[in-house]
Amino acid sequence: MAKQQSIDPATGNVAFEIEEHSPAEVEGRVALAASAAVAWAASAVNDRAELLFRAADLLEAEREDFGRLMTQEMGKTLASAIAEAEKCAAACRYYADNAARFLDPELVVDHGSEHGEVCYQPLGTVLAVMPWNFPFWQVIRFAAPAIAAGNTALLKHASNVPRSAIALEDLFRRAGAPPGVFQSLLIPARRVADLIADPRVHAVTLTGSEPAGRSVAEAAGRHLKKAVLELGGSDPFIVCESADLDRAAAVAVTARCINNGQSCIAAKRFIVVAPVFDRFLDRFTALMSTLRVGDPMDPDTDLGPLATPAIRDELDAQVTASLDAGARRTLGSGPIPGRGNYYSPTILVDVPRSAPAWSEELFGPVALFHRVASLDAAIELANATRFGLGASVWTAKIADARRAELGLDCGTVFVNGMVASDPRFPFGGVKASGFGRELGVWGLREFVNVKTVRRFGLER
Repeated sequence: MAKQQSIDPATGNVAFEIEEHSPAEVEGRVALAASAAVAWAASAVNDRAELLFRAADLLEAEREDFGRLMTQEMGKTLASAIAEAEKCAAACRYYADNAARFLDPELVVDHGSEHGEVCYQPLGTVLAVMPWNFPFWQVIRFAAPAIAAGNTALLKHASNVPRSAIALEDLFRRAGAPPGVFQSLLIPARRVADLIADPRVHAVTLTGSEPAGRSVAEAAGRHLKKAVLELGGSDPFIVCESADLDRAAAVAVTARCINNGQSCIAAKRFIVVAPVFDRFLDRFTALMSTLRVGDPMDPDTDLGPLATPAIRDELDAQVTASLDAGARRTLGSGPIPGRGNYYSPTILVDVPRSAPAWSEELFGPVALFHRVASLDAAIELANATRFGLGASVWTAKIADARRAELGLDCGTVFVNGMVASDPRFPFGGVKASGFGRELGVWGLREFVNVKTVRRFGLER
């Protein structure tokens, strides 16, 4: 059998390996999920909430252990990994607190002999294909609402984070989930299509790349399965003339370098109006150049390694090709020699349309700067991409904020703040950034049967 490996991005050492699940093991897990789905759907919402409360307690109590695991598997700084575990706990508590309200039937009419309501019932088993960059959060933000709604969950995690997949299954087991409610499948991507085709799998959600999203959407469409896709992004960070440049620059560096730059909603394109372009770039450069790159376990480290050598090499190829196309590099030196997948903080300006950096998502600490004449030009440039995930706009004028909020083609707009997911709000994108929504009541209702119930002529 093939094996999945956990390789420390800071050293290149193999930290863990495990055999993938055999076809027989996968069959057993799918059968168990299908069997468990019947009882779990019939369980009381309060019992599901109690499971999530217990999971939250474990995530919070063991956040440092979970944080070290994430850091060792994909290279994020330990502080950010611990914060990820804490955010997962908060999401579990959010759905534990609100699931009953979200699932309560909604009365539409109750007049005379007519009664009509809308009910929310679980679909069955949901397959999740999840990425490595937020190895706990991406899973919990699907699993918490899906399980709260009464579905069972099958996780096909990224093959470079098998320890996270195992730890998450163990988390729900220790929290008291009945067998089959949450299970991980250690399988390669090529086996996902067969799972989607399985009639015991009722829906699928994926967070990942465009090619992966197209493949999953194609398979789901062929079998008429519900699908939610959260794909890539090339988020604009628009700076208007009235913006607080000091604060905007500080947040901009954080927004570009969060998770070592490996986030779909990281700010990637900095679109700045001409009157303040040079001043903003100077501030951004000064802060970016002070970032400390190093061991992600060191509390003084700002930027850890990229998750894999392939990701580092692809990023460098995109930067090199963009420089060849005419972009200018004002900060950065490419891959950092030595052990680990380290890449220096980089700034590119004057990026031409022919450059990969113009049209492709750059997954790493590389910032792209564009000078524009006005806010309208900034919105036009921000929309000139196949992506549409998030956007951040910096201004002191409400009229500018409203114009940007209405004009930007994306799923999330933040004004004077960094784009971030929050359990209370829907999260997702448009265009090539995917479809459907996670989080909030909207995320829970993606994987339910929205059923109309009407009654006539019954005694009360």
